Amino acid sequence: MAKTRIWQQIEARLRDEIAAGHYGPGDKLPTEAALAARFGVNRHTVRRALSEMQDAGLVHARRGAGVFVAAAPTDYRLGRRTRFRQNVEAAGQTAAGRILRLETRKADAREAAALEIAAGDPVLVKESIGLADAAPLALSVSVFPLDRLPGLAEAFAETGSVTEALARAGVADYTRRHTRLSAERASATQALHLQIPEGAPLLRAVAVNVDAAGRPVEYGRTWFAGDRVQLVVEPG
Repeated sequence: MAKTRIWQQIEARLRDEIAAGHYGPGDKLPTEAALAARFGVNRHTVRRALSEMQDAGLVHARRGAGVFVAAAPTDYRLGRRTRFRQNVEAAGQTAAGRILRLETRKADAREAAALEIAAGDPVLVKESIGLADAAPLALSVSVFPLDRLPGLAEAFAETGSVTEALARAGVADYTRRHTRLSAERASATQALHLQIPEGAPLLRAVAVNVDAAGRPVEYGRTWFAGDRVQLVVEPG
């Protein structure tokens, strides 16, 4: 009779402890070194057990942070007014963001078409990571037409918020004109930012937001970690 392999025994024990509530959704598991010491094995054996659990969707690893029990996917609503912070907080989580890049340059042809400006007109590019309970949920690249939005770069530097920065630039409200959804695999860079394996599934949303007069104020592309979000499309 074949014996159960050691890594399978470790996996089964950890599964039982998660099921019993010893580690809840979002909790960090002990380190590989701590688990290796606990079970009297080498770290390679522990790593195999954790890898199998990750493949099963029970845990996820964050580079440099550790291995965490998977939480239920965050409901993220796509409607006329899509706001990252409101969506995350409505799901009972704490929202935060980190700006990776603020850059002023000329619009390329695709950006110009989406924003209804001329190719070569000045735009502000904002690249950022959206966090839910400190876990990376989305990587976004947004492009804004600077001729319509005076002082936007300075507003972003001070507030870090799209809604607040647009308000300071004279856009009191903005709505979603359209959103296009597709599936992709994470590149090495995207995986690094989202703390997921390279090649992991992503949900990609491409959208245009407009002001009250219907003029585009933001062309955005967002990549959501596929196992951490559930997109809810609202009518109208």
